[in-house]
Amino acid sequence: MSDVVDSDELLRRIQRARACAQQEEETWRERGEGLRATDPEAAREAGVRTLAYEAVLRVLDEILRPGEHVARG
Repeated sequence: MSDVVDSDELLRRIQRARACAQQEEETWRERGEGLRATDPEAAREAGVRTLAYEAVLRVLDEILRPGEHVARG
């Protein structure tokens, strides 16, 4: 990757990445809920993917809005 981008373009790319991660998180969450009764192994896999996208969202949220994320747990 040798493109030089300005800060506005970088922000747009991060926002697009966040929107994509949000959609994937929702998709995997719904898939996992739908599989829970019929295929527990696939539901667990979907749960792992959901957690992974949640982590990506937390990181991107911290980049876009520093300090607004409240730690869970």
